Amino acid sequence: MANRTREKKSNSFRLAFMDDKTHKQLVTLHFTRTSFFITIITIFVVLCAAIYSVIAYTPVKTFIPGYPDARSKRAAIQNVITIDSLERVILRWELYSENLRRAIEGEEPLKIDSLINAAGSYADKDIDMEALVRQDSLLRQHVREEEQFGISQRGRRDLPIEGMHFFTPLKGVISQGYDPAIHPYMDITAPAGTVVKATLDGTVIFAGWNDETGYTIHLQHDGDIVSIYKHNEKILKNTGDKVTAGSPIALVGSTGELTTGEHLHFELWHKGETVDPSLYIKF
Repeated sequence: MANRTREKKSNSFRLAFMDDKTHKQLVTLHFTRTSFFITIITIFVVLCAAIYSVIAYTPVKTFIPGYPDARSKRAAIQNVITIDSLERVILRWELYSENLRRAIEGEEPLKIDSLINAAGSYADKDIDMEALVRQDSLLRQHVREEEQFGISQRGRRDLPIEGMHFFTPLKGVISQGYDPAIHPYMDITAPAGTVVKATLDGTVIFAGWNDETGYTIHLQHDGDIVSIYKHNEKILKNTGDKVTAGSPIALVGSTGELTTGEHLHFELWHKGETVDPSLYIKF
């Protein structure tokens, strides 16, 4: 019985291009399986890079659906102009609200007939607007001089709390969240000495020591909003100081009888009632 020899599989291949009439070999390519796959992958990568370059660095990208073209850019510029003009509308609304308040309280109303007369000329409106701005500035200065801390509700933009931008007072871990019945505030843990920052522009209405809450600071903000920071290691502001959103006001600590460790006890009040800070602030 004859022995059968096993043929080894060849790992080398040849690709030849021949003339159909003369059968003369024009081009001959020798390759292996490995070189064949490497060549295919290289061609694919180069092709992808070429397509990306064409799309990224040539006007071809404007044909992609959703890419901003000249029309969308013009619309964006027009939106900027519209927003700028809305500032004038907001100013008119503020002056109208001030006039309404003065009328309700029996005071002499401001003369803003030109603001509600849409048929008036644009130049006349500008003149009346400048006069009204001066009157409004004098009113605001008078109110600031009446009160010690300048926290009166008069002359203030009474924006809803949902429309305000709150600054995060402390980046940390929420150890206990807000519960309107049991725990109407939030506890945020952080290492001792971490800077506590004001959540909004406002005025310090209390900064001092309390046996139960330790070093405590209260801030009064626009829109009948009050923020309270307790158990601090140190207070950086005094009563009556003006603060801006994000400015340092205290350092995290564990002072007072009601503390269980280094953390910030943070309260947010709106119109005399506590609100959940996590609805407006990302900790």
